[in-house]
Amino acid sequence: MKEICIVEFPSNLGLKEPQPGKEPGVKNLPDWLWKHHLHKLIHPKNSVRLDPPKYSNKRDPETQILNSNSLIDYAREQAYLLNNLLSQNKFPFILGGDCSILLGTAIALKQKGNYGLFYLDGHTDFMNISLSETGGVGGMAASIVTGNGADKLTNILNLRPYIKEENLWCVGNREYDDAYENEIRNSSATYVSLDHLRNQGVLKCVQLFLSEIENKNLDGFWLHIDVDVLNDTIMPCVDSRTPDGLTYAEFNELTSVLFQSNLLTGLEITILDPDLDPTGQYTKEFVSHFSATFNQHIHLGS
Repeated sequence: MKEICIVEFPSNLGLKEPQPGKEPGVKNLPDWLWKHHLHKLIHPKNSVRLDPPKYSNKRDPETQILNSNSLIDYAREQAYLLNNLLSQNKFPFILGGDCSILLGTAIALKQKGNYGLFYLDGHTDFMNISLSETGGVGGMAASIVTGNGADKLTNILNLRPYIKEENLWCVGNREYDDAYENEIRNSSATYVSLDHLRNQGVLKCVQLFLSEIENKNLDGFWLHIDVDVLNDTIMPCVDSRTPDGLTYAEFNELTSVLFQSNLLTGLEITILDPDLDPTGQYTKEFVSHFSATFNQHIHLGS
């Protein structure tokens, strides 16, 4: 039986400043979720924290990416920590941070074997730097971990690709724009937009993903959750708001099936910005739904 270990990666290195001179507040997410009792509710065996390098809003001249050198240093430290946990048969329950925390996770997974990635997000995050207005890795994370983009980020420790492109499922995007969507449509990843997810049915989509993981005989899969996949009316405290999104009924149905799989290796929660939820009303609701679904359905096999 795997033990749950909460891992805190309070990084905002993958986002632009929301206003000049102000850092993105998502770096406070682990403390904010602790304040709203998530740590207590999911009964972890222990918790560990790795603070990131200092934030800067300057682009790296070589890659045009924000904080690229800091992200590389941080990813290596993250991977070392996660590799140790996975070697001890722990279940890493990661609290971000923005989506750039995926880099360290993906490197650790590559070091352990061949894994799938279920990328649940209101955006594909499968974007080339040429399309990025901000230079933030948060909007390119799924693309970078599958080997697309600047060599210094995609080939850390000579491990490109960290996740094979054909083992990536991007699910829940509702940023409907041809230039944006064509990036993932033209890849070998599986792309399931929000409209497609609803037409296909949540259960069918997840079952197809799980059967693919089994048929390919992968070592397991990772669940990435950007809370902006949720409907904007129930989760407005994110950096890039878009109308529509999953209801809690849809989100709970989807995650409950993933939680029941003994191939789920770990998960991460990203993007909820405490600065944008001053009363905590949206966070409380999220913690209530997530912890209840997780505790009811999680299957932590050997």
